[in-house]
Amino acid sequence: MPGSLPVNAESCWPKDVGIVALEIYFPSQYVDQTELEKYDGVDAGKYTIGLGQARMGFCSDREDINSLCLTVVQKLMERNNLSYDCIGRLEVGTETIIDKSKSVKTVLMQLFEESGNTDVEGIDTTNACYGGTAALFNAINWIESSSWDGRYALVVAGDIAVYASGNARPTGGAGAVAMLVGPNAPLIFERGLRGTHMQHAYDFYKPDMVSEYPVVDGKLSIQCYLSALDRCYTVYRNKIHAQWQKEGMDRHFTLNDFGFMIFHSPYCKLVQKSVARLLLNDFLSDQNPETATGIFSGLEAFRDIKLEDTYFDRDVEKAFMKASTELFNQKTKASLLVSNQNGNMYTPSVYGCLASLLAQYTPEQLAGQRISVFSYGSGFAATLYSIRVTQDATPGSALDKITASLSDLKTRLDSRKCVAR
Repeated sequence: MPGSLPVNAESCWPKDVGIVALEIYFPSQYVDQTELEKYDGVDAGKYTIGLGQARMGFCSDREDINSLCLTVVQKLMERNNLSYDCIGRLEVGTETIIDKSKSVKTVLMQLFEESGNTDVEGIDTTNACYGGTAALFNAINWIESSSWDGRYALVVAGDIAVYASGNARPTGGAGAVAMLVGPNAPLIFERGLRGTHMQHAYDFYKPDMVSEYPVVDGKLSIQCYLSALDRCYTVYRNKIHAQWQKEGMDRHFTLNDFGFMIFHSPYCKLVQKSVARLLLNDFLSDQNPETATGIFSGLEAFRDIKLEDTYFDRDVEKAFMKASTELFNQKTKASLLVSNQNGNMYTPSVYGCLASLLAQYTPEQLAGQRISVFSYGSGFAATLYSIRVTQDATPGSALDKITASLSDLKTRLDSRKCVAR
């Protein structure tokens, strides 16, 4: 069993609470985005270069949100040799609703029947792509509360993202991620370091109860996403700066303090723009940026701009995407494997990025790193928080086990069937 639980849950504050194990599931078939460009009659590269998408996974008529979540939970439990009676909380984040009353969580309780364990807290959580993160925070908070009974929490994020014909259709996808949450975790949630921004907007919503297609205002959605990123990063920086001051360190936080950065990924190009956006934030908050050399070289012309005026400023975007290229390649690009190859999974999107990161780096490369996680859900709700990777990268360690469990991720993606018209 990964990790270890204290004998008496009330005897001490749980240590190093975070993600102990992680499993990802996606459909066994996909559409090639190059072929979709041809089918839709759009310019070559519109989806593959403009959006940064290579393939889009989709479900057959034999799968739905319940089956996706059942599969990913069963796989996680079997891979980690876990008994269902060691789970005390199970919560599902999803926006794929096939019943307006019955939760996906109650469907998953079928897996618990043989163990006899019905004492399992939690239910479904919904707000666009943010539901999985809300469920994950609830699990962390449960373990760090007086309600905790010493057992693990299990969080499932799953969705089927489909769109009507048009510009948004190539940003679809499907999949599910299950995360085991507990103490002594290899991926530790840093306490007190969450920057959240929530606001009312109709950027993406599903008002038609008989259709699974959303109503999307693409331009507004991008503005909401980027403005939320700005505000969450500002709050996060203020909180970590306050922590550092209490510890006797008086310096400002920058992107260099993140070992890796992962983002909710509606499409890969937006993630690349998000890295550039964070660099813009660092640039504007630096009282004396070095513009002659280094990462801010040649950016002095943008010194007096205001963030809120730059969401669709092509000159700013181009300059900071160029300046942040190395930053993106070093800290973020590897995390986009699943997003590029399977598409937008909605709630599990950012956790697919986490799985991609863990699958492509060794425990030694990950040990001790701080990973920033930006989660966004339309409507809108967003949080930027950080995970600290354990220092223990020895063979057989919890970190070694979680990376080993994902080492076949690329092989699994490559083994899917391409479906053409």
